Amino acid sequence: MDEAEVGMGFLRVRRTAAAIVLGCAALAGCAGGEESPLLAKGTLVAGVRPDLPGLGVRLPDGRFEGLDVDVARYVAGRLGMGVRFRPALARDRERLLREGEVDLVLTFWVEPEWKLRLAFAGPYYLSYQDILVRADEREVRGVRDLKGRRLCAVAGAGAAEQVIEERQVAAVPVPARGYDECAAMLADRRVDAITTNDTILAGLQKRQGTGFRLVNARFGERRTGIGMRRDDPGGCEAVNKAITRMYQDGTAARLMGKWFGGSGLDLSVVEVPQFEGCE
Repeated sequence: MDEAEVGMGFLRVRRTAAAIVLGCAALAGCAGGEESPLLAKGTLVAGVRPDLPGLGVRLPDGRFEGLDVDVARYVAGRLGMGVRFRPALARDRERLLREGEVDLVLTFWVEPEWKLRLAFAGPYYLSYQDILVRADEREVRGVRDLKGRRLCAVAGAGAAEQVIEERQVAAVPVPARGYDECAAMLADRRVDAITTNDTILAGLQKRQGTGFRLVNARFGERRTGIGMRRDDPGGCEAVNKAITRMYQDGTAARLMGKWFGGSGLDLSVVEVPQFEGCE
């Protein structure tokens, strides 16, 4: 699928969601006019994953690249700010926010437990949990087929737990520090499968090439947001406005095609997500 096809998919957006967001954008920040600590800064510090091809990778020269990097740059640009990046592994991201070492963290599932402690802008894309296997594995077609199989479990990510605890599938968790380690373990047969956001898996598949296969099981919609501290509703709403514009001007569809085209991920429709709302 080329970028033109992805762009056509972008046009089929959920108008009701867009209307909700635009209605909020027409108001004075939808945050009661409170002063925003975030908007008072000249430069955003964005926490991005350093270990997720397609989403966030730290290159040998120290630079970061991926969808999350491009999204953070876009958001900062819409806010008239600069941006610098800090690595934020799954196990560290909440601490980095709480201690003020970053202003926001990308690739953060919007879950009720985390909403008790954090605010979320977005979500900035909708995805599904999925499964990545070796290309020669043909018996895994859905989440139930993971029973008894070794499943890579990244510390702090929660994806393997969603399979084992929430869906009651008796897979065997194998601990890992990050998805790079998971990919290495899958390649050399120390694990049988990896599960997490389909975009994360698509990035791993695209890097590996023909060695891995995305199952397209698509279970459990995942609303991927931008984690922020709870003390800045004005800043959160400003980020929401920037995300809305990212979809309206076609940037969201273009970036999805740039980073995940050819991976097997379905990019025929890139929808405006319905936002959580800043509390």
